[in-house]
Amino acid sequence: MRDPNRLLTLALATLLAGCAGPATRPDATGHVSVAEPALPTAPAPAVAPPAAVIDAELARLQRLAPDADPGVLALALEARACALSSGEVDPDARLAVIDYSRPSTDKRLWVFDLAHDRLLHREYVAHGSGSGENIARRFSNVDGSHATSLGLFRTAETYVGGNGYSLRLDGLDPGFNDHARSRAIVMHGAWYVNPELIRSQGRLGRSQGCPALRQEVAKVVIDELKQRQLLFAYADDAQFLRGGRSFACSGRSAARIVADARDAVSGGGLARTAIAAP
Repeated sequence: MRDPNRLLTLALATLLAGCAGPATRPDATGHVSVAEPALPTAPAPAVAPPAAVIDAELARLQRLAPDADPGVLALALEARACALSSGEVDPDARLAVIDYSRPSTDKRLWVFDLAHDRLLHREYVAHGSGSGENIARRFSNVDGSHATSLGLFRTAETYVGGNGYSLRLDGLDPGFNDHARSRAIVMHGAWYVNPELIRSQGRLGRSQGCPALRQEVAKVVIDELKQRQLLFAYADDAQFLRGGRSFACSGRSAARIVADARDAVSGGGLARTAIAAP
């Protein structure tokens, strides 16, 4: 006669193995691969970046892009530093900055390679039709709004879709851009991002919320930003500047970060730092 306690133990072991064991799933060809079970890990807390590090990086970016608003660059660098501290990206992650407080007629996108101290691109970029005409004034995280979202994005995979070669974005600012993937907010090339349209209609064409680029440069920019790089989208939006979390790990408000950077530049502090910056 079999031991009922042993049978019960075996049954429980079988159930537990089904809950916690390796998961199987077919790929596109029907092949089934086995995924190793993930070990539970606690997310690393974001640590405030040293002010001296931010100041040195800001001096470098100002040297590379002297026409960019130092306050916007400082906020982007603070967000990047927080993302590095929390393990969202690797230390050599590139940083793209869009300043949506500028009109679409300006080249308001900068792509920086901080690891090699280079400005890779300065380009035109469209905003969503739901955000306004030449200047973006309304922002949203809601599907169907056709509005641009603000905050820090981590870039992901590329694909070819209705807008050609495109780059998926994952929003890292809860409440402001974390619906980017479900909204299909991606970087892509578009015919309406054309300087000729500025002369004929006074602004670029607009997207459905995507940061669309000139078709001539889209592939190059996307390839340099794909796979765990960073994009920071800024605007003078009071709600975002009060509630955005991507740049908040130091405890300073957005207003303080922006004001300190602008004061440093106007006072010559960053100019002196830039001489010694690599």
